[in-house]
Order: sequence, then structure tokens, then C-alpha cells
Amino acid sequence: MARSTSLLKRLLLGRPFRSDRLQHTLLPKRVALPVFASDALSSVAYAPDEILLTLSIAGASAYLFSPWVALAVVVVMLTVVASYRQNVHAYPSGGGDYEVATVNLGPRFGIGVASALLVDYVLTVAVSVSSGVANLGSVVPFVAEHKVLIAVSAVVLLTALNLRGLRESGNLFAIPTYGFMIVIVGMIVTGLVRVFVLGHDLRAPSADLVIQAEHSVTGFALVFLLLRTFSSGCAALTGVEAISNGVPAFKAPKSRNAATTLLLLGTVAVTMLVGIIWLARLTGLQFVEDPALQIVSGPDGYVQKTVTTQLGETVFGSGSVLLYVVAGVTALILFLAANTAFNGFPVLGSILAQDRYLPRQLHTRGDRLAFSNGIVFLAVAAIVLIVGFQAEVTKLIQLYIVGVFVSFTLSQAGMIRHWNRHLRTERDPVARRRMVRSRAINGFGMGMTGAVLVIVLITKFLLGAWIAIVAMGLMYGLMVAIRRHYDRVAVELTPDDGRPVLPARNHAIVLVSKLHQPTMRAIAYARATRPDTLTAVTVNVDEADTRELQQEWERRELPVPLTVVDSPYREITRPILNFVASTRRQSPRDVVTVFIPEYVVGHWWENLLHNQSALRLKGRLLFEPGVMVTSVPWQLASTANKNLDRLDKALSQGPPRGPRAVPRSTLPPTVAPIGSDQPGESSGGDRD
Repeated sequence: MARSTSLLKRLLLGRPFRSDRLQHTLLPKRVALPVFASDALSSVAYAPDEILLTLSIAGASAYLFSPWVALAVVVVMLTVVASYRQNVHAYPSGGGDYEVATVNLGPRFGIGVASALLVDYVLTVAVSVSSGVANLGSVVPFVAEHKVLIAVSAVVLLTALNLRGLRESGNLFAIPTYGFMIVIVGMIVTGLVRVFVLGHDLRAPSADLVIQAEHSVTGFALVFLLLRTFSSGCAALTGVEAISNGVPAFKAPKSRNAATTLLLLGTVAVTMLVGIIWLARLTGLQFVEDPALQIVSGPDGYVQKTVTTQLGETVFGSGSVLLYVVAGVTALILFLAANTAFNGFPVLGSILAQDRYLPRQLHTRGDRLAFSNGIVFLAVAAIVLIVGFQAEVTKLIQLYIVGVFVSFTLSQAGMIRHWNRHLRTERDPVARRRMVRSRAINGFGMGMTGAVLVIVLITKFLLGAWIAIVAMGLMYGLMVAIRRHYDRVAVELTPDDGRPVLPARNHAIVLVSKLHQPTMRAIAYARATRPDTLTAVTVNVDEADTRELQQEWERRELPVPLTVVDSPYREITRPILNFVASTRRQSPRDVVTVFIPEYVVGHWWENLLHNQSALRLKGRLLFEPGVMVTSVPWQLASTANKNLDRLDKALSQGPPRGPRAVPRSTLPPTVAPIGSDQPGESSGGDRD
């Protein structure tokens, strides 16, 4: 079974990497852009949808505000990009917003930022994949009918790809990401050329629809609607923080490459967002929240398509190959946009685990030098959200961007304090001017992102943002509890200043069920340790078997006394625990060493044929103070068929797992005559 599982793992994930190959997994800018920025780039596929969808509540006339809303989003995006360029230079270690907040504002703010980012990474995967399914479903009805299944399958596939390693998945994702940028920019340029140069009258498929407002929106209600539209459009900013968290994954010089990638991200994302909104206004495109209610007049059987799909049909023609190319690359980039979270979440989780705020398992790298546990955790959480919200983008988007703007705002506040601290000691005029300029950028960024955060909370709280806030609170409490646990354990494990007190005496107990080879080896090994007292113990669950064991013991004249413990209810574990406890109670400074004979089998199915009483006993004895448990293995003949050379080779290619067996030379000489010392691969406890 173990061999089959290992083979399947190698088939899916590839051969393990040596630790010294970590530097070969670092990313150049051309690969880092699609790996870390695909989320922010792909948001142009659903941010325009959310802008137009929200404005449609007030009717078709409200679409006049879409360019101004897009312009406001662009201002915020450029501000955030400029601010984070300061971050990656000041904190290149990869902690990102978490490190900035922790160092400058304190651990509590750092945990708050981390909890917000972790929740937002999960939502990034759920929203991006669900939006990708929606875009693909616009041209493939089968996908629309099975969107939850397709979305879950996409997450599973992304998980497998990321488990293969960062560099390998980055190269794989570069082609579709660049393809998306080329196709979308090409569609925008083609549309603008046809309108302004060739004079074509382009009309979107939805341009002639007659829609009605869901509500009469005037005065303060209109202002509130515009703010809600702006907050939905700010989904385009998600993913910017991933670059600051992933600086260690860049090739040297890390900070400069990360800052350049941020600038490229902002330029491309702004260009595509403005271009799509502009082209949508020129073609009269309409996109509504509730087609069944809002569309008053339109073609029979009208099915609302996404904004990018409608623009592709308008520019390239219905049924054209390029239309399917637009829909295909849009869906693909949205699927791959989740890769930003798959790269950011595990790195942040590893940093938090190193700081003892998350389980330590999240800190270690897997066979392919990826943070495998973090990747799997992220995938499971995203699948739960996708299934729970039925892959509905409009529902999921309400939970979105709360966390990312919490981290944006706190990070900028931390950077302001960072520059203030350095300005108090810096005397070089050139350096001071640079710091003052950086502080001004971060200050403006904090003001902008703080305002957006307030708008998001006001406009989206009742629509689902409260769920994200609750999730962040729960994550915050969980991380605090984990840190307290690790701190408490560290205090308990700290050695005293004095010299360790040696045990007064060592009492050895050999557990016996039958007088066979494993028992004889255990007795010999126990004698070789030279304990102060040594006794063999058997539990009387059957009178005839116990009597036969006693007779065989006397016939062999073994130099170890045999103690019989009665068990009226035929239980083994409790009588042995009571006997061990009574032995140690005679002196608190005494220790008891329990020797347990065990079978070592060569096939997984052989474990099913032997009971696991030894495992149960070991698990229970570990909780007894002053009790040491020693397993004495006996290899059955089936272990001789193990290809140990191949096993050693496989283990040497993976992460270190400790010694496989104790060398023969280290065993006491009295053990050798009892039988073969060939090491086994797995053991199953047996006392039958």
C-alpha cells in the first residue's frame, strides 16, 4: 500500500527536489508577473461586471456614471501600487503587510492583518474560479449547468499543479496570462479603431434591451449606490498585496524585481479596466443584476453573457473564432488567478507558523519545495465556499475585499511609523528627502484605502461582508490560542538551572503473551540493559493458556520471574497499567521501562491479520509519568522480500526522515544470538 501510494504521489507531483535546489525555483520578472499578478490582472474580467451590475439597480441611465467609477478605482489602484513599492523595498523578507504591521504597530495588529489576508486569499480562489466558470458558461451551456462541479474540479487541478512546485507551475501559467493580456488589449484596440478610425457603429448584443430600475434612486440613495458600485469595482485591487508577501520567491535583486513587477501590474490592469469600461459605453453594453426582473423587452430566450464575452461578440462578431478565444482565455486566466492565492497563502502561513501563530506543519516544505500543507488547506477552504455559495460570483463578491483593505490600511499606517522612526536618526539630506517622499506616498495611500474600507463596510456589511468579518475574528482568536499553547509548552520544556536528577532505580517489565521468538528477544534485550529489577508480566485472560505458559516458562528455566496479573473481564490494557503504576509508586524517583515485543511484517495486509494491542498499550503508557516504553521488533519472513536498496534510494531523494534502523553494531551482544537483526519497514504490534 505504501509503495502504491508513493508511486501515485510521484506520478501526480513529480520526483522530490533536494533542499539545495531551492534557489532554482526562484522567479524572474517575466514569470513572477503571471504568478503573483494574475489575480489583479484577471479582476478586469469581473470588476466591470460588478460596476455595471450594481449601477443597473438605478436603470440604464445610471450607466453614465461607470467611467467616473472606473476612474476612482484607477486612482486607488495607482495609489496602492505606489505605496506597496515602498513596502517591498523596506521589508523584502516576504512578511508583507503582516511584517509591516507587526514591527511598527505591534503583534496584535500583525495578527489582525494576517487573519484578514488569510481569509481574503481563500475568497480569491473561490471568486476567481467561480467567475471563470461563469465566463466559460457564457459560451458553453454544459459548464453553466454544472458550474459547481467544474469549479471544484478546477481548484483540485490547481492544487495538484502548485504542489509540483512554484517555478514549474509559474512557467505553466505564464503562457495563458500573457495570452489573456494580449487578447483583451487586442480586443480593446480593435474596438476603438473600428469606432474612431473606421467609423463603424458597434452595438453590443444587450444595447437594444429595455431595462427598468429595481428601485427609484435619487438624492442620498444615488450617492449610496455610487459608493456601493465603487466598493464592488475595488475588487480590481485584490492581488496587489501578494507581491509584497512573495518577495522571497523573486530572483535577486529581490526588492527591485518585486517593485518593477508591481509597476507592470498596475499599468496593465489600469489599461485593461479603463479600456473595457470605455468600450462598454461606446457600444451601449448593458449588464443587469436580475435579468428576469429588470429586462422588460428583449429577444426571446435571451441569456445574459458576461461583459468581456459581449464585447468579444461585438468586436469580432457572433460565432467567430476570436469570440471563443476571448471567452476561453478569460475563463482560463480567472482559473489561474487563484494561483496568486496559492502562492501567497502558503508563504504567509509559513511565516505565521514560524512565529508560532499557526501549526508548525505549515512552515515546512514538501517534496517539491512547496509549502504543501498550506496549499492543501487553502484548497479545502475554497472548495467549502464554492459549494456553500453554489459558485455564484455575485454572492461571493460581497464577502470579498474587506480583508484586503484591512491589510492595505494597517500596512500603510505601519509604513508611516516606519519612516517616522528612521527620520529621527537619519542625517543624510538625500536619504531624508527620499524617506519624506515615501512617507507622503504611504500617508496618501492610508487615507485612500481607509476611506475605501469604510465605504466597503457601510455598503456591503448586510450583503455578506459580515461573514468575512466574523471569519477574520475567528481566525484571529485561533492564532492567539495557538500562540498561547506554544508559549505554554515552551515554558514547560525549558530545562531547570540545576543538574538533572538521575533515577534512583530502573524497573524493567517485559510484556509476555506467548513464549515465542519475539518474547525471547525482548527478554534478552531487557537483561542487556542491566535494570535494577526485571520481571516478565502476562495477563490471565484464559486459564488454560496461562497455565501452559507457566509450565513452558519453568521447563526452559528462564532467569526472569514471570508475574501473572488476573483480568476477570478479559481486558489487557488496564491490568498492565495498574501493575506498572503500582511498581513505580514504591518510589517517586524510580522509573519503569516497559519492553513490548512486536512483529514487523512485509505486506500491508498482514497488519490486518494481527491485533494492535501493542499499539494501544504504547499509546496509553506514554501518558504515564516516569514510564519508558521500548519496542523490540521481530522481523517476519515476509520482510525479506523488501527491496531495501530501493527504499533507501527513495528516502534519500525526499526530505530527511531520520534513521531507518539502529545499526547492528549498536545492539547489545546478548541480543544477536536470538535471531536475525534485519531491519523492517513497518511494524504492527502483536501479542497473540
